Amino acid sequence: MAVSTRTAVAAHALTFLARWDGEGWQPSAKIADSLESNPVLVRRILGMLQAKGLVAAAEGSGGGWRLSRPAAEITLLDAYTAVEDGAAVLPTHAHPPSRSCAIGRHMQALLEEEFAAAQRAMEDRLARTTIADLHRQIMRRDAVSA
Repeated sequence: MAVSTRTAVAAHALTFLARWDGEGWQPSAKIADSLESNPVLVRRILGMLQAKGLVAAAEGSGGGWRLSRPAAEITLLDAYTAVEDGAAVLPTHAHPPSRSCAIGRHMQALLEEEFAAAQRAMEDRLARTTIADLHRQIMRRDAVSA
């Protein structure tokens, strides 16, 4: 199965929390409003991020969510690995191809090598982008559009 939208939701939620860092706990409903999404889905994603130590939660009145560490120390790779199930972004054949065909005999192994290299390249790129980077870019774009 390919990557779900969970990574995008996680990056959005983390960047939202970075924007309001120092302003207290942020309710999941407020984060869900920014996403125009269901608060239950947002809480599920935030729970996955919490399990990996990226966010903290406080229950009750005045509770909500906040980053567990500085946004400059949280990468998109952190978000990705926290919420995705580890399935390959580019999966190979659902069942082994024909061993009686020259293409079928070798294609699976070749695709596995190529797709693994692509996965590593994607993960390397995600590791270079922090939530603080996203926040800075958003604020810059927002200032230009205002």
